[in-house]
Amino acid sequence: MDKKPLLEVKDLCVSYSGIHAVKSISFEVHEGECVCLIGSNGAGKTTTLKALTRLIALERGEMAFDGQSLVKLPPWTLVSMGMVMVPEGRGIFTRMRVQENLKMGAHLRQDPLAVAQDEERMYELFPRLKERRDHLGGYLSGGEQQMLAMARALMACPRLLILDEPSMGLSPIMAEKIFEVIRQLSKEGMTILLVEQNATQALRLAKRAYVIDSGLVSLSGESSDLLHDPMVRQAYLGA
Repeated sequence: MDKKPLLEVKDLCVSYSGIHAVKSISFEVHEGECVCLIGSNGAGKTTTLKALTRLIALERGEMAFDGQSLVKLPPWTLVSMGMVMVPEGRGIFTRMRVQENLKMGAHLRQDPLAVAQDEERMYELFPRLKERRDHLGGYLSGGEQQMLAMARALMACPRLLILDEPSMGLSPIMAEKIFEVIRQLSKEGMTILLVEQNATQALRLAKRAYVIDSGLVSLSGESSDLLHDPMVRQAYLGA
């Protein structure tokens, strides 16, 4: 690709108590594409996202969003820049109603009419949330909470949507509904960085992929090629 990437990560390194959780990871995401990071448990995928969103410190490396370095920025500035993450574990406001959670996602916006329109759009994407709009978040099922976490993130109008294990703990039927929404958002041109335990689904959703192994990128390329790569199939796809 000739265009400058929207997100660029170079030589990212993160350590916990002297242990190198992420040794050296580099990747990029261009505007309008869906990119996934796959790898076994403990490979460093979630740690990479936490460092990227400034939730944990990095030992070294460079991270830039739309040409601006992220290294010294506090995490609360990222949403206003257009970077929004749906974390592993969802992180919804359990004592707030569905509708209130959605409004929290739009708390930086100053366009009430557009916010109201986007709220209705979320109910179109996630019809179950419309049925539960007056329910407290803590009373929703795991799948419904994941839908709410994604909808809340989308209410911020992100330029980059970061998804960390969106299908974790969900039933196959509910997971497929989540994947369908990701597929639809990608078709609409949303820029997505996806970490997903279901490597087969992740590679089918994404345009490009990076395979992370022991804190390093061991392989990268077009997702369609990696789906048929013998090493990837044996190690991550159960083939």
